[in-house]
Formats: sequence, C-alpha cells, structure tokens
Amino acid sequence: MSVQHYVKMIDNASVAQRCHAAAALAHIYLQPDLEFDERRSTEAVLTLLLDDPSPKVRLALAEAFSTSAHAPAHIVASLARDQIEVATYILGRSVLLSDADLIDCVAGGSGEAQRLVAARAKVSYPVSAAIIEIGEVEAVAALLANSQAQIADISFRRLVERLGHVAEIRTLLIDDNRLPADCRHALAVRIAEALCQMDMVMALMGERRAKRITRDACVRASVSLVAATRIDEYPALIEHLQLRGDLTTAFVIRIVAAGKIDFFAAVLVALSGYSLGRVRSLIIDGRPAALGALLSAAGLPVSTHLPLKVALEGWRNVANGRQDVGSPEIIRRMIEHLEPIGRDAGTFPAAANDDMLSLLKRIHLDAIRENAREQVLAITAA
Repeated sequence: MSVQHYVKMIDNASVAQRCHAAAALAHIYLQPDLEFDERRSTEAVLTLLLDDPSPKVRLALAEAFSTSAHAPAHIVASLARDQIEVATYILGRSVLLSDADLIDCVAGGSGEAQRLVAARAKVSYPVSAAIIEIGEVEAVAALLANSQAQIADISFRRLVERLGHVAEIRTLLIDDNRLPADCRHALAVRIAEALCQMDMVMALMGERRAKRITRDACVRASVSLVAATRIDEYPALIEHLQLRGDLTTAFVIRIVAAGKIDFFAAVLVALSGYSLGRVRSLIIDGRPAALGALLSAAGLPVSTHLPLKVALEGWRNVANGRQDVGSPEIIRRMIEHLEPIGRDAGTFPAAANDDMLSLLKRIHLDAIRENAREQVLAITAA
C-alpha cells in the first residue's frame, strides 16, 4: 500500500489499525531503495504518529525502530522520552541515542528508565557519571553489574561517597575489578564503620572497644589492600591515605614489616621529595647514614629509623637469596634490636621506644596468626 493510503486511513481507524499502519510505515521507511520524496513524506507521517493518544501506536513505532541504525533520529529520541512501556525498547537497544540523549533520559526519566540505560550493551564514561551522580540505587546497581560499562575512577570515588552506605552497592563494588585502590580503601572504611555502628556490636563490645577493633581492622585491611594494588595506582592510594590522615607511622611500620617495599618506596617519594630512582637505590644498597637521612627527609620519627633499617636489611637478604624468612621473623628481629635500647640509657625517649615495642609486638602477633591461617588453609587444600 502507498503512504497516501495509510494517511487517509489513520484519521478514522481503530487503535489496532493505527498500530498496523505505524508498523507498516516504519517498515516502508527502513527500505534502502525508497525514493527521497517518498521517504520524506513517510517520515512526516511517522512524526505525526508520535502524537497519537494511544501508547500502543507509539509502542509499534518503538518496536520497529529500536534495532535499526537507519531510523529517524528525532523519532527515536522522542520515543526514548515517552512513557516507560514505550521507551523500554529504545532505551535498551537503539544505537542512535547519543550520550546527550541518554544523559537527558537519566536526568528526566524514572528509575526504570535509568536502569535500562545502565544495562545497555555500551555505556560511556559520561553516561555512567550521570547515573552515578543522580541515578536511583537500582540503576546504579545495574550499572555496576554491567561489565561492559565504562566507569571512570573519579566516578567510582563519587559513588563510594554518595552510596557507600548502601549494603547492596558495597557488595557490588567489592566484587568489581574496575574499582581503583583508593576507593577500595574508602569502601573498607565504610564497611568497618557500618559494622561498628551495629547495635549488637555496640552491646557486645562497648563503644570504645568497638572503635579500637574497627580501627585496627582498617589498618590491617589497608596493608592487605596494598598487596592487591598495581604499582601505577600507588600514587593515588598514597594521596588518598594522606588526605584521610591514615598514612601514619604505625601504618608505614606495618607496610615494611609485611615486605611491601615497593609501596614503601612510593611513600618515601611522596613524603621526602626524592626521586623514585634515588629512593630505590638507597633502599637496595644505601648505607645506614644515607638511609637515615632519607627517613628523616620523609618526616618519619627517629624512633622508627632503627626498626625500619633492620627490616630493610632483612628483606634485602631475602631478595638476594641469602636468607629464606618471612614477615614474623623480620618483625622479631626488629623487636630484638629495640629491646636492648629499652634496657639501656636510650638513644631516644623511653616512651617512644616503649610505644614502638608495643606496636611491633602487636604486628608480630598479627603476622603469626596470619601465617597460621595460611598453613591451615594449605593443609586443608592438600
């Protein structure tokens, strides 16, 4: 049938007939060999059908145009902003929607419209940023579940800040390999804070003990996080720790005791202003005096210098194959070198020495427990 025939029948046709006409006209428009004048007149009729009072007619258009790359762009954009029953096909499938169109649909659409955009086969960085900034929880969850979605590091940071308190979002973020290291740390802190605030935890432990255990757990989690962080992410993670006030002396001691020497080098670069090459050279074979100067330049207290030097010497021997020891043995040596100073007239204040010994003994106990857990797991897996 000609376009003119459909135009004449539309005015007095039933809903079912108008739906048939809409689908037929869409099919005509998508024919590749259609003449220019007929294509233009067909497009005009299709545009008028956007104002049809029945959503079923507009739905017929959406079904016909949702998978085509040659549909009229203005009709597709209009259908994408229609009621959700009509927009579903377009939002979920159409390749003609630009980032600007999709962001507009996210901003002005329902939660279901946002979810459909988030689940698309291709979601760009700007669209993901819009969903994370203003999307409902269900839409954000759909975005995180979409492994093809492009999500920038800055968007992940905003997401942790905005919805880090939502358990469903935290669960999805933990399992997301795209999450940068600094966000993983912020997420771990959010989880710890949520646990600490639980009524049952407060009742069993009390506020002070719960906060202390939470703080210690965050520090241990931070050390574990370093092991799973790529070297190129070290600067961002270090900056994040600095801004939070978590790059403490105790944290640095734990890092070195655990053998995370590359991360320790990155910390010294950030704190001292030395070049990475210079820092690595001093860590690998620097003399004690030069190493002490580096630690001082980084602002590390004098009370940390001896245990850090002892640990670095131990890890050098491990790296060179001269010794085969683990973290518990390295920490024990750090403690042994400090204890004689505690019995002597100290090189630095006794209180600082006592604090350092207390910290190292706690770290030693944690290392022994972790080593025991790994052994049990190995036995179980055998």
